[in-house]
Amino acid sequence: MTRLQLEHVIRAAGTIADDDDIVVIGSQAILGQFPHAPEEFLVSQGADVYLRNLQERSDLIDGTIGEASPFELAYGYCAHGVGPETAILPAGWQSRLIPISGPNTRSIRGWCLEVHDLALAKLVAGREKDLDYVAAL
Repeated sequence: MTRLQLEHVIRAAGTIADDDDIVVIGSQAILGQFPHAPEEFLVSQGADVYLRNLQERSDLIDGTIGEASPFELAYGYCAHGVGPETAILPAGWQSRLIPISGPNTRSIRGWCLEVHDLALAKLVAGREKDLDYVAAL
């Protein structure tokens, strides 16, 4: 997933759920701080996102722009509607979020994990793919 594609996901998620604040907590959050991240960080075609203000509407994300949706079939990437409990994050992580907003998001704000917080979340998850991601960082 590229930065432009992530911006599309943020715009679509915010529009679908009528929430102007989308939090990106998965591996694609790196694109907030590093818009031109190396290719090894762009392999995932799904962004883990949750609605900052309307978390109860996360099912709309999966159902509309999630895996195997018409959105994914049309564009080749998708969003995974998750909740804030999906990642275990260090104290103060919310104050370090990296914003993405502008014409490509239609001013819907994407809030991406700062890279150190992302790395810690990956280490806590401890899956092989997460450890490989942190090793690449």
